[in-house]
Amino acid sequence: MALRRITLRDFVIVQTLELELQPGFTVLTGETGAGKSILIDALQLALGARSDAGVVREGCARTDICAEFDCPKHVRPWLEEAGFDSDDMLLLRRTVDVQGKSRAWINGTPATAAQLRALGDMLLDIHGQHAWQSLTRPESVRGLLDAFAGTSTAETQLRWAQWRADQKALQQARQAQATLQQERERLQWQIGEVEKLAPATDEWDELDAQHKRLSHAQALLDAADGAIQTLQADDAGALSALTKAHLLLQTQEHIEPEFASLADILASSLAQANDVVHSLHSYLRHADIDPQRLAELDARMSQWMTLARRYKRAPGDLPALLRDWKAELRQLDAATDLDQLQAAEAASAKAYQTAARTLSQARAKAAPKLSTAITQAMQGLGMEGGRFEASLTRAEEPAAHGMDDVVFLVAGHPGMSPKPIGKVASGGELSRISLAISVTTSELGMAPTLIFDEVDSGVGGAVAETVGRLMQQLGRDRQVLAVTHLPQVAACAHHHLKVAKRKSPAGTTSMVLAVQEDQRVAEIARMLGGERSTATTLAHAREMLGHVTTTLAVNS
Repeated sequence: MALRRITLRDFVIVQTLELELQPGFTVLTGETGAGKSILIDALQLALGARSDAGVVREGCARTDICAEFDCPKHVRPWLEEAGFDSDDMLLLRRTVDVQGKSRAWINGTPATAAQLRALGDMLLDIHGQHAWQSLTRPESVRGLLDAFAGTSTAETQLRWAQWRADQKALQQARQAQATLQQERERLQWQIGEVEKLAPATDEWDELDAQHKRLSHAQALLDAADGAIQTLQADDAGALSALTKAHLLLQTQEHIEPEFASLADILASSLAQANDVVHSLHSYLRHADIDPQRLAELDARMSQWMTLARRYKRAPGDLPALLRDWKAELRQLDAATDLDQLQAAEAASAKAYQTAARTLSQARAKAAPKLSTAITQAMQGLGMEGGRFEASLTRAEEPAAHGMDDVVFLVAGHPGMSPKPIGKVASGGELSRISLAISVTTSELGMAPTLIFDEVDSGVGGAVAETVGRLMQQLGRDRQVLAVTHLPQVAACAHHHLKVAKRKSPAGTTSMVLAVQEDQRVAEIARMLGGERSTATTLAHAREMLGHVTTTLAVNS
């Protein structure tokens, strides 16, 4: 079981509708124009299809669609990763207002239309009445064969993207060789100029400090000597004054205890002043006026200043500038290393070809099996002796999807040569071939619900009964919903829903009713003979339903 309930409000011509759905094979029937496909359209909208204001019932503010599913196990990791609650039930809701603005929720949490579409791909497979048209598109044909083969183009696409990137890098490097070489030579010359200086980190600050000291050496010596004289003068020196003050306070501290702490402060000051005198004497012994060293510093700093002006930078920025140039040169060396780029391009080409060959082998193995399965399905659909062939040829150019061209060929009758499916003339044949493909491939996906929207168009008679039995067979393992106009198909269903219009002063509305027993017989009879049922059509309808019931009992 998958789709449990769908609820609509103010959708197109539906005022309100709440429909419980059952496991197995369910058909939706009704008169032309009754809105048999409305449920399918609503489901597609709930699962992220493009919306517009036209889906809102006339005179209403907005449409509201809810679809409730059993939550399949393979969907739960996606829900958890996307941040949605993961329970046994899965509720999707979407609204569209008269301005065309759409809002969506997954299990009560706001969601995007893209998230609804991703979820929809895991919940439903929808086969429409024009499904044959996709069989003329190369990407659809490849995708169908790959799904049948159980393979993916993800690895090939990844390798293709890398190969293309490496090809582009190599091509750009070849085209830019002259320009890159000029830039490389410019950087090499600049690096050579600065490397002659060999500027060390923080060297400029040290040079500047040394230069300032040497250029002011005499003033520094005079200051040191003057400070010593000021401190050590015999009578007027600061040390003599401090010593005298200290003794005066010390001799009276036994009378005034407060003098003791003040004397201690002066004692500390004396000690610090003596340390200063000692340090200044040491400075004078080691300091010297060194004209030669000053000249060396002048020359060195001149080199720094010359390069700094040339490259319009502060002198202290030269070491970092040199590092940046060297990094740029390494990048250019890599960009101009054609051997390395050619090797990378060759490696990525080989990786792509390996992935593409693996994909081709899987396709080649699956193609005959798919051809046989669809050919067998065609035999029961009024195309006895017809043949289907999934043809693989080598593509003229490799691509992200691999190195194969995949074409579906069909021969509608014995003795005919298979031709591309798009060139089969009969619309009925196209519909039947499409139905054969749909039925054959519908078992591939993991989606628990299959929907067939008038895929039996152009089919009738015994073939229609075969279509019904095929869908009935699918319904044993998965939930199948089919919109049909064929009584033979409707008679094969496990459950039957009738879509009808009702007119009232408020306007036309569409209803969906579950029909059973006599109501179902009447609906089958209508499909057989038109609006007015006769005893013959009613009897025929009972016979069809009785035959199907007997078959179901035998097969159960």
